[in-house]
Parts: sequence; structure tokens; C-alpha cells
Amino acid sequence: MTSADVLILGGGSGGYACALRSAELGLSVILIDKDKLGGTCLHRGCIPTKALLHAAEIADSSRESENFGVKTTFEGIDMPKVNEYRDGVVARLYKGLQGLVKSRDVTFVEGEGKLVGPNTIEVNGVTYTGKNVVLATGSYAKSIPGLDISGRIMTSDQALNLDYVPKSVIVLGGGVIGVEFASVWKSFGSDVTIVEGLPHLVPNEDESVSKALERAYRKRGINFILGTKFASATQSDAGVEVTLEDGKVLNAELLLVAVGRGANTANMGFEENGVATDRGWVPVNERLATNVPGIFAVGDITPGLQLAHRGFQHGIFVAEEIAGLNPIVIDDINIPKVTYCEPEVASVGMNEVEARAAFGDNVNVYEYNLGGNGKSQILGTAGFIKLIAQKDGPVVGIHMVGSRVGEQIGEAQLIVNWEAHPEDVATLIHAHPTQNEAMGEAHLALAGKPLHAHA
Repeated sequence: MTSADVLILGGGSGGYACALRSAELGLSVILIDKDKLGGTCLHRGCIPTKALLHAAEIADSSRESENFGVKTTFEGIDMPKVNEYRDGVVARLYKGLQGLVKSRDVTFVEGEGKLVGPNTIEVNGVTYTGKNVVLATGSYAKSIPGLDISGRIMTSDQALNLDYVPKSVIVLGGGVIGVEFASVWKSFGSDVTIVEGLPHLVPNEDESVSKALERAYRKRGINFILGTKFASATQSDAGVEVTLEDGKVLNAELLLVAVGRGANTANMGFEENGVATDRGWVPVNERLATNVPGIFAVGDITPGLQLAHRGFQHGIFVAEEIAGLNPIVIDDINIPKVTYCEPEVASVGMNEVEARAAFGDNVNVYEYNLGGNGKSQILGTAGFIKLIAQKDGPVVGIHMVGSRVGEQIGEAQLIVNWEAHPEDVATLIHAHPTQNEAMGEAHLALAGKPLHAHA
């Protein structure tokens, strides 16, 4: 098949979700990708890094087991075995995804595709056409101009493939990728220093959450330098020397460059065929349509949050849009975010600054400390759940920090997106003893009837 209702360039979270949903809706689909189905998330991002983080959690549990009356001996990290475990997880999910795409009669074309017309993509000299075209080409690990990624200077792509635990690492960037790798390496036994040019770690989160993570990292012995920018780096057989703009010099075995991800749109024929771009990003309207009729863009190439589940939702949205189902728009502000370091960070909705800018003094804020939650005490974690609500109105933001709080983001998303009031959630029953109780207790308190908390 060389012509279809939906022609998709990119088989990552956004592209394959669009393909599966389109086929489910009775549309013919051609899906093109130069790499493996699943894209960055499955093969170089979300899944492999979370496998490493789980191994790191087990390492920490082994070290700390005596605190729980369990005698174990921590002998070290076998990175080849860790990588074998990680690759096994990825392989099983990849096999399942291949089966899904095949079962839906999606035509998968492997090769480097390029847009050569408003409804045409060329792959290896063969042209494919679609009544609708979906651009889903994803993102790449960015670097700093003039900083060569090679040898001891690497991005997350190379860091994932290390077959040893480095003695020391400098992590350039305190965002999601930076703090997750820092967490892994510290648990594995490395000496870690994060350099972040902005005033806080995870700077896109609510400031109170960022400060809590910083306290936890200090306690764990993870070093960080905030508000100071990178100047230069040199490497030798012995290691990497990093100079900051204030003149401070740091030395380590490796330098991880974790300064974000750029849109993967260069040399793909987008601009040549009229698709507007802005610094590499593809602007879209709220229906994810580009400026060219019949061409949509999804996921990391569109301005906004770079999250696999955002791309996944974009793909479903576009399939339903093409099928005429008029799907509901979900704004970026109401998409859940989780950072899987230790402790975890999770949030959805407005932070306190955004809420006060939008509603002025008409805002109620409450923090429920996990010290009052039985399961959190059992786990030995500190942290809190912070609620932000309009006075006499709905909850507009939920921000959490603590071990495993990412598992609470599902209910948090429902509360914010369905515009629940604190008293609506306060009437719901949260099972005891679970960390989920903390969500209920926070809403009880904000509804004016605190139980395991002070008003």
C-alpha cells in the first residue's frame, strides 16, 4: 500500500498511538520510521531510564535494610546484568508493540522519510501519499553550542549504554533528565554534582517542591550548584574538567549534558513544503493542525511539554480529529508530570505563582505533610502533597514530593481536570493504610475538616 487515509512520519509515542487509533476507527494507515517502533521513550528514554531507577531503588533498599530489621549485604552493581534486565524489559514491550501494529493492519515502512509534498512522503525512493499527514518525528538530546559530545562528554543516549559505574559524574542541567540520572548514579555509588543555571532543581515545578527535592538531595549526598552557568569543558584520559562562569572548576570522570531536548525537524522537508517552523518547533493550533491544510503535528516537535504521554494523547486526538469525532482539547497545564528520582516529584495544574497571577488573592494553598501518613512512615519517606484551589472553587493544582508519589498522579489529574472542589474529594474514601490517603487528608484539610493534620 502506497496511499492511505492517514500517513504518519515517526513511530514514537505520538506516531504509533495515532496509527493504532486511526486503524481502530476504520482508517487506512501507513506508518513510517527510520528506527524501531516505540521511538525515544521505549528505546532511549522513559522505559530504560526507569528500569535503571528501579535497580537503583533496590540498591538503596539493600544498603538500608538493617533499618527495617533485615540483614543483607550490598556487594556492588553489576552493570552488564543491570543492562540485561533493562534490555529485557524494553524487548518485551517492543515485541508487544510490533504485534499490536501488525494486528491492526497498519502498514509499517522502515526507512528515513522526508516530506516532498503537502500529502507525500518519500522513503528510499518510494513515495507514499495520505489524505492526511501526521508529523511525529520526536526529539533529540541537545547540547551546548561548541560542546562536542564524545568520549567522556555524553548525553542520556550514551549514558544509558555505559557498562560500568563511574566513580564521579558532573551533570549539566538540573531538570528532569539531570536529576533522574543523578539519582541513579548516586544509588549506584558515584559521586555526583549537578550544575543548574537557574535558581532551583526541577525549575519547572512549584518552588516549594524544588526546595524539598534539594533538601532530600543534600541528605542523600548529591551535590548541586544552582544559579551558575556552564562556561567550558575539556577532557583527557583521566577525566573531564568543567569551568563555570564564576570561575569555579570541577573535575569528574564523566560529564552528562542534560540541557533538554530539541525538535527533530531538520532536513525533513517541512519548511520546503510550506510547513511553518519556529526555531525548529512546528507550531500548531489547539486542534494540532499546522498552517498547511491536511498536515498535523504531534508530540515533542510541537511547542510545550516534552512528555511521552502528551505525545500519546496527541496521537489519539489527531486520529479522532481526522475521523470527525471532535475530541476534547487538554491544555498542557493539565497534563500530569512525574520525575522518577528519589524522592519522586509529581504535579498537575497550576503552581502557586501561576495561580496567584491568574486569581490574585482568591487562592487557598495547603500542604499536607507525609509525616502524618501511615504508609509513608512505613516506607520511611518524607515529603508533602500541596493543593492549590480557588477560594470557594475548584482545585487548580496538585504538587507532590516523596517516594512513590508518582503513583498518586492519576487521581490528581482527575481532580484538576474535572474541576473538583476540595469538599468533593473529601467525601471520597481513600483506603487505609495507603499513601493515597494523603490525597484524601489534604482535601479534608482544605475543605475545613482536617483529621490527621492541623488546620
